[in-house]
Amino acid sequence: MQQGQRDQGDLLRSYPGKFMIFRLFKKKNSNQAIVDRQYAALTSAARQPGFYLHMGVPDTVMGRFEMLSAVMILYFRRTRTSDTSGQEIAQEIVDAFFQDLDHSIRELGIGDQGVPKRMKKLAGMFYGRLESYAAALDGDDAQALAAALKRNIYPQADADTPDMEMLAKWMIMASASLVDQSEEIVATGTVTLPSPAE
Repeated sequence: MQQGQRDQGDLLRSYPGKFMIFRLFKKKNSNQAIVDRQYAALTSAARQPGFYLHMGVPDTVMGRFEMLSAVMILYFRRTRTSDTSGQEIAQEIVDAFFQDLDHSIRELGIGDQGVPKRMKKLAGMFYGRLESYAAALDGDDAQALAAALKRNIYPQADADTPDMEMLAKWMIMASASLVDQSEEIVATGTVTLPSPAE
């Protein structure tokens, strides 16, 4: 485990000047109950059936990774301007997210030597999505966001690939909903996301 942590530390150094979201596996126990509550709410939001039944997200391992990434990106966008306590909680939540990814990779039978390489790849994928989704959300551009979602969720797109318009519109709505949630909500780990269509 320590080897994996060192390799993930290398990842931090390869993204200088970016959001401080890749300081992996550094927990602050004073926030643990808040972090656990908020992380559970975010993962639950990403698993809602409406995304997979009505918004074109495939119900696969990678589809769930994509949806959880989208939810995390929305949350990090909200907390990037939060007070110090909110930013600390957000940092610990991203740590929990990457710990879960590490655990999932190991459960798939990937050996210790292969885990750091997979983690770097997933972290790179996540950061790429953070940049492209944030740019579209900043411009309130549903079309650009739908195109970015489609590229990421369906890299081998064909004529039958569903469009991501509904998901893009949901993300824009969710982003606006998060802005309206107070700093107290962020600090207590009770941020919520709107439900997709069921």
